[in-house]
Amino acid sequence: MWTRSLPWRVATVLGVGAANGLLGGLLVPRLSLVLGALAAVAASWRLRFKPSPEAVAWRRGAAGERRTARLLAPLERHGWAVLHDLAVPGSRANIDHLVIGPGGVFVIDSKQYRGRLQLDAFGKLWHGRHPLGPTLGAVSWEADQAAQVLPDPGMAVVPIMAVHGTQVPWGKVVTNGVPVLAARRLPSMLRQFPVALGSERVAWLTDRARLRFHAAA
Repeated sequence: MWTRSLPWRVATVLGVGAANGLLGGLLVPRLSLVLGALAAVAASWRLRFKPSPEAVAWRRGAAGERRTARLLAPLERHGWAVLHDLAVPGSRANIDHLVIGPGGVFVIDSKQYRGRLQLDAFGKLWHGRHPLGPTLGAVSWEADQAAQVLPDPGMAVVPIMAVHGTQVPWGKVVTNGVPVLAARRLPSMLRQFPVALGSERVAWLTDRARLRFHAAA
């Protein structure tokens, strides 16, 4: 991710080096090159390890996905299958978690947020000043794609957003047709769904998912 900002990093390094070299030349001519080189190296070192905003967002999201994966892992002892980071066929989108078990099939999107989530008077969910409608729409679309890949008469793929790092109003809300809840409540919520799939159906759908989906790049 840091390579996207390489041009301005290089420009900064050269600028710092030139400025310090000029200062050194005014004070002690023989030290100008040394000071310039040392300043450039120091600036380069600091900038090399300063992540871009895109990298920070990606790392935060990846941390949320890992935390959700740990929360979901115990479900596998109770007849559930949990797949992670799946590329949607024919798209650049990816499914964070696909969960198949007695309670049905679920597409779960992990989010790591800072700040507050608020529900307005119209039932719309906001993260600060940003409406989450488009994000929830994306989760619904991913669930629709999973339903097309895993056709099963009468079976709906349920989209869910699991949130880390902030509180969800009342612990759980349903907006835009998507349940949004604190991630820690996810395993218990899934196990509360009535039994809809037998063990053989779960195994068949899981095998099909592994065949049709591939790990996201």
